[in-house]
Amino acid sequence: YGFINTCLKSLVVEKYGEETWEKLRLQAGVQDSFLTFEVYKDEITMQLVDKACKILGLPADLVLREFGEYFFEFCKRSGYDHMLRTLGGNLYEFIENLDALHSYLSLSYQAILFLFVFPQEMNAPSFRVQKNEDGSMHLHYYSDRRGLCHIVPGIIGAAALDFFNIEISMEIVNQTEEEERTGKKEHIVFLVTQTPVFSYKERNKFSSSPQYLADSEKQIENQLNKEDLEKAKDTIRDRGSSVCPVKKSHWKTIRGIITLGKGKLLRGFDPVYPKSLWIDTKTFCNGLPFHMVFDKEVGQACVKQAGVSIQKIVPGLQTMGICLDHYFSIVHPEVPFTISSIQKFINSQFVFQTRREMMPESWKQRPMLELRGQMIWMESLQCMLYLCSPLLRTLHELEERQMHIADIAPHDVTRDLILLNQQRLAEMELSNQLERKKEELRILSKHLEEEKKKTEALLYAMLPQHVANQLKEGKRVEAGEFKECTILFSDVVTFTNICAQCEPIQIVLMLRHLYLQFDRLTTVHDVYKVETIGDAYMVVGGVPVPVPTHAERVANFALGMIIAAKGVQNPVSGNPIQIRVGIHTGPVLAGVVGEKMPRYCLFGDTVNIASRMESHGVPSKIHLSSSAYQCLKYKNFEMTERGEIEVKGKGKMHTYFLIRNKTATENDIMGRP
Repeated sequence: YGFINTCLKSLVVEKYGEETWEKLRLQAGVQDSFLTFEVYKDEITMQLVDKACKILGLPADLVLREFGEYFFEFCKRSGYDHMLRTLGGNLYEFIENLDALHSYLSLSYQAILFLFVFPQEMNAPSFRVQKNEDGSMHLHYYSDRRGLCHIVPGIIGAAALDFFNIEISMEIVNQTEEEERTGKKEHIVFLVTQTPVFSYKERNKFSSSPQYLADSEKQIENQLNKEDLEKAKDTIRDRGSSVCPVKKSHWKTIRGIITLGKGKLLRGFDPVYPKSLWIDTKTFCNGLPFHMVFDKEVGQACVKQAGVSIQKIVPGLQTMGICLDHYFSIVHPEVPFTISSIQKFINSQFVFQTRREMMPESWKQRPMLELRGQMIWMESLQCMLYLCSPLLRTLHELEERQMHIADIAPHDVTRDLILLNQQRLAEMELSNQLERKKEELRILSKHLEEEKKKTEALLYAMLPQHVANQLKEGKRVEAGEFKECTILFSDVVTFTNICAQCEPIQIVLMLRHLYLQFDRLTTVHDVYKVETIGDAYMVVGGVPVPVPTHAERVANFALGMIIAAKGVQNPVSGNPIQIRVGIHTGPVLAGVVGEKMPRYCLFGDTVNIASRMESHGVPSKIHLSSSAYQCLKYKNFEMTERGEIEVKGKGKMHTYFLIRNKTATENDIMGRP
C-alpha cells in the first residue's frame, strides 16, 4: 500500500533531505508521491530500498532496521498510537496480538478497495511467539516478501523501548522456507532477549509499567498468610458449588478477597469453576450460532458439534463426524487442516472459508462465506473449539450472501461493526477522494511552477531580471545613469550580398547558428545582450549591474565571437563567415522603452561611438576605441595600435585592435571544460 512507500519517502526526506529523495526516486523510476489506500507493486518498495542502499552507501540490513524504527514512529504520528498501545500489557502480549491488528487493518483496507473496485488484498506478515524458561522469546516471522526480515527488529525494538521501557536484542537463529504453512513463504526465527531500563530519570515511569506491577503482585501474594489464602479458596469453592451461588452474599465474598491481603487488593487471580456446566446443549448451540467443535480422528479434523446458524448455511455439518476440511479451507494463518498445526498458531485469529463445491446450489452463485474467530484447545476432551463470527465488512457483503442481521447473535459485535462500518466507509471514501484531489492539485501546481519558470526565463531573456520583476509588480521602471560601461557591436561582413544570393531560410539558419553560440558566450562572460537587429549583435558590460571588470568581460566575449564565427559557414561561398567587432567604453543612460513590447535600451554618445568602431572595423578583427584601450591596458590583453582614422561624425580618432588574452586559453574563452 501507498502508506509504506509514503513512510519510506518521509524517512529519506526527513533524515537525508529532498535532494536525496529526488535522486533516489529518479534512479528507482517511481513517482514522487503515493496515495494511502492505493495498491502498488512490491517491486516499487524493493527498488526504493535497493537504490537507497546504493545511494546512502549502507548495507541493506541497516537500512531496513532504520526503516523499521522510523515506521513505528510514522504509524504513531499517523493516528495508530492508541491502537498500538492497547495491544498488550507486555512485549509478549504485544507481539502475540500483532496478527489481530493486521486482521483488523485488512478489513479496513479491503473494504476501501472493494469500494473502489480494487481486487487486491492486504498481504500482511504473520507472527508467532514462544516463551523460553530463561525469560527470552522465540519470535517466528512469516512473510511472502523475502529479504525484508530486518525491518522486524527495528519495529519491535522501537515498540519495546517506547511502550514497555525495555531494550531488546534480536538475532536470527533460523531462516528457512516455510514448511508448516501452505505455499512457499519465508520463515525467520528471532531470539529476543530483554533488558529493562533502570535509569534514575525513568525509574518513576518504569515503576508503573506492566512488568513492574506483575513483580509487585508476586511480592504481595508471597506476603499473604498461606493458611488464610487456602482457607479463602476453600470458602470460595464451597460457594461456587452451591445451586445458586449468586443468592449468597456475593459482595461479602469480594470483600473477603480484598481484606485477605490486610487491606491490599489481591492481584493474583485464581478463577473459580462450577462442578458442572449450567447450560444445556440446545441453548449453547443457539446462543453461539457460529461455533464448531472438532477432534482428531485418523489424522483428520472431525466435527463433533456446530452452532445452528453455521448448520443452516452449511447443511453438511448436521452430519456429525464429517471431515471439517471437506467443507472449509483455512485462509489465515495458512496452515494444514490438522490439530497439531492449528495448535502451533493457537493464539492467532483463524479465518475459515466455505468450499464452493460443497455448498448448496443456492449458495454456489454467491460469494463464499468467511468465518473469523479463535481456537480453544480443550485438553480434557481432546477437542478443539472454534468460536467465530461471519467475516462481513459491509451491508452489501451481507446482502450478497443473502444473509440478515438476525442470523448473527444479538451479543455478537459483528452486528454493530457492519452497521457502523457504513458510516466509516463513507468517511474513508471522502478522505480518499480528498487525498486524490490533493495529489492532482500538487501535480497541477508543479506543472504551473514549471510553466512559470519557462515564462520567467523568456521574460528575463528580453529584460534584466530586476527590471522584469518591477514590471510584474506593476511598478514604474525609472531610467538609470551609468558612469562607465563597455558596449560592443558586431555585424557580418558582406551580409547584404549574402542575402541577395541566398534563400531567406538559409539566412535564418546561418544567423540562428551564429547567435546561439553568441548567446551562450553572454552567459559564460556575464555580459548583457541588449538586442539583435538583422546581422547586428549588441552587448554591454557593467549594465544593468555595475561591475569594475566590465571592459575585461566584453573583451573576452569579443574574442569568443571571433572564434565562434569560424565555425559558421557562409551559405554562398561555403567558407567560414567573417564578422567585424567594435568596442567603446563610456557613460550611458539606460531605461525601459514601450509598454506593449517593452525593451531595455541604452542611450548616449557611447552607443554611437561603439557602433562607429564596428562599422569602421576590419573583418575578423576587434576594433577598440582609446577609452576601451585604456581600460584594458594593464589587464593581460595583447593589443596593437591601428593609429588615427577618420570616423564619420567624430572626426579623427586614435584606435587599436585587440589580439588575445595573454592568460586565458581558447577553452577558457569559449567556456569549455
